[in-house]
Amino acid sequence: MAITLVNPDGLPKIDVYRQVAVASGSKMVFVAGQVAWDADGVTIGEEDLAAQVEQCYLNVGTALAAAGGSFDDVAKLTVYVVDWTPDKMPLLQNGISRAAARLGAAPVPPATLVGVAALDIPEHLVEIEATAILD
Repeated sequence: MAITLVNPDGLPKIDVYRQVAVASGSKMVFVAGQVAWDADGVTIGEEDLAAQVEQCYLNVGTALAAAGGSFDDVAKLTVYVVDWTPDKMPLLQNGISRAAARLGAAPVPPATLVGVAALDIPEHLVEIEATAILD
């Protein structure tokens, strides 16, 4: 594995991500922000944040696989959520859990969540980008 995820002593233990990723691989993969489109460009889960989060994670997984990787290789995720408020956290976590079950992996690398006013089209509620390191 090119990535080792760590929750060091002295920092809070967060369920949905780890605080640090140590990369030792030699190939960097940058996945563009993925929205809740299927392969045909149809938005999945309009007005359903959990469904869109799930689809975004699945799309990131597809992109990683095309580069020869998986969520095990992700060093950093950035999650952009339209009109973010803390009360949306259960929906975000639900979408992540559903994606993890489908992917057979827990996507818990270091992550940053950014609230935004809007994304590319009004139907998109979330966008997720990833940086991965492969051996």
